[in-house]
Amino acid sequence: MRKLLLALLSTFLVLTSWSQRSTVVFSGSVTNDLYTMLQKQGFQLLHQPDPETAIQAASKGGSVFIVSDQYPAQRVQLSDLAQQLAKKKKLKVYIEYPEALSGLTITGDTLHTQLERGVITSTVFGATLKPLSILGINDCYILPTKASNPLIILGKVAGLNRAEYGIEDVDQIPLLFQHNGMLVATTSLTNFAKGRYGPDAAWKAVWAYIIRSITGKTITDFAYWPSYIQPMYTKSETLPADAVSTSIRKGVDWFSNARFFIHPDWKENWVRYQGNGTMPVGPPVPQENALGNGMMGMLEGHASRVNSDGRQQYRYWVRADVQGEAAFALAAAGNYLKEPAYFKTASHLTDFIFYNSNLRAFERNDKKSPTYGLIGWAQTHPYVYYGDDNARAILGILGASAYMQTDAWDQQMLEAILANFRTTGKFGFRSDRIEDKAIQQNGWQYYWNREVVNPAPHFESWMWAIYLWLYEKTGYQPLLDKTKTAIRMTMEAYPDKWIWTNGIQQERARMVLPLAWLVRLENTEEHRRWLDILVQELLKNQDASGAIREELGAGKGKFGKTRSNKEYGLHEAPLIFENGDPIADMLYTSNFAYFSLNEAAHASGNAQYKEAVRKLSDFMTRIQVKSDRFKDLDGAWFRGFEYNRWEYWASNADVGWGAWNTLAGWTQSWIIATQVMTAKDQNFWDLTRQTGIKKHMPATLNLMFGKAQP
Repeated sequence: MRKLLLALLSTFLVLTSWSQRSTVVFSGSVTNDLYTMLQKQGFQLLHQPDPETAIQAASKGGSVFIVSDQYPAQRVQLSDLAQQLAKKKKLKVYIEYPEALSGLTITGDTLHTQLERGVITSTVFGATLKPLSILGINDCYILPTKASNPLIILGKVAGLNRAEYGIEDVDQIPLLFQHNGMLVATTSLTNFAKGRYGPDAAWKAVWAYIIRSITGKTITDFAYWPSYIQPMYTKSETLPADAVSTSIRKGVDWFSNARFFIHPDWKENWVRYQGNGTMPVGPPVPQENALGNGMMGMLEGHASRVNSDGRQQYRYWVRADVQGEAAFALAAAGNYLKEPAYFKTASHLTDFIFYNSNLRAFERNDKKSPTYGLIGWAQTHPYVYYGDDNARAILGILGASAYMQTDAWDQQMLEAILANFRTTGKFGFRSDRIEDKAIQQNGWQYYWNREVVNPAPHFESWMWAIYLWLYEKTGYQPLLDKTKTAIRMTMEAYPDKWIWTNGIQQERARMVLPLAWLVRLENTEEHRRWLDILVQELLKNQDASGAIREELGAGKGKFGKTRSNKEYGLHEAPLIFENGDPIADMLYTSNFAYFSLNEAAHASGNAQYKEAVRKLSDFMTRIQVKSDRFKDLDGAWFRGFEYNRWEYWASNADVGWGAWNTLAGWTQSWIIATQVMTAKDQNFWDLTRQTGIKKHMPATLNLMFGKAQP
């Protein structure tokens, strides 16, 4: 009996000792991302209120995680005595964002970085995370230290997943390293979910290494990975029957949930953050703020900067194109969902452009002015006229009018189209941007007779589509003649002489629309061939998921890949670093391709085109943002998406318009409106066929051209 009791006691002591050694001591909040992940992974956690008691509570040779609860406002305090005790007990300790550590030199105040990213500098993370691999750490606060042989450094580097130009010319700040037997992070790595670090696979490799180093346990697959922003659906799951209607409703309700509609109660904040329009960013509009009804317009969307708490700054700019495009989305959704309340907001946004802002006021509303009828770019820049921005505002209002079955703005639409047309040159090109002062000095006839050539579909092609649309409604021959000349010259210049902006793919996506409508008007072999050339180029780059891969062009690109580490984040830039990067762009390409390909499919009857549209609809439905934590992002579409990883990741080099940018107009509205049209098997050309705009044509031509009518 005595031997049995001794044996049982021995077993109990062994198990107790093993249990103590296998327990992970955790100092930090139980809401910390790491705590949640370790708990779900099955670790036995002993929570302690502070680092000192954590060190004391750990058994000899035990595992301790000391995380930063007050990051970035307050560093973690760990006394010299506690450090000595940890060393004496041979503890395996991870500590982040420390105030001070024995023998560690912190060379100054906390650094606050934006463009810098983590770069792997060791082979310890395995084959999946090699040296020079990039880690996204948003809004990083980091301690400037000196440490030998860091495992990860922070630096400003160019590249998508890899520091393509190396790190020799980069200011390198040690981010993760060994020190006095501890694994030290000079920022908060445990903020990975709340701070929306990426990409996930890279961070899983980092945390697998850290956990193995501290606990001795190897994790080959994480049972749980916390994330507060996700795509609505996975790449392969079967979509529910109401997936598209849910996408439309969530997409259009996002405008309200994000509090984008300006309300008089917070007008002063809008004016303050908009400033002069050069840097119109500020904090998110508080959810408790009153919601406007569209009569004062709406904000632009989110900037691509992600704060350390996962929130994003707002862009407080009020642009004309956004108002018209959002009106289209609201009207389309109102028609599809049978929600007439959306019509009211769409009407208010359109009235805002013409009656309640400076966008069509002053010289733009003076019948004797050469800029009469033009729509100003933004409230801060009403004197700037982009044909592209005017085109999207016009198309948006035309589409909204059709869904609401109203002719309330037909006169203004015709004036806007002809105002752009009479400042279009002899060969059908208008150039990227014209300012009011120049037109007032030169007169519109100067622009009408210019021999400018500008094969840049991003800036030119959607206005060509509008000219073709108006020709079909009125039979006014100069609209067709000038446009056909411009299209022919542009197609003859393809691809080497095209002036592309952030990539060649976006130019193709834009050019499909006028080509599709040209086929509507003249279904010739040549016109079908032109259309098919560009559609096939797009579809060559369409992934099985429906995503359209970005591509850089040759020749006359304005903003190609970032040319050095130093230039990362200083200029406009694409989301990719090189061709082949599996990135789709919902700001410049896929959004417009979706709309344009739908028009091409209906114009041509081509089954391949129709299937491409179906795949794009499926893709858009799946990648829409889902978030319980960030209501102002739930239902949005981000600019960038990495379709192999199936997550929101891309190069964030484009200044102000990077991977996590949202845009109520360009991105959100065209996706929503095209979702409606594809769900109803509609197209814009037929949708707007019943317009009564023709009745205004004779008087408006006389007003705009007078005796100089061509």
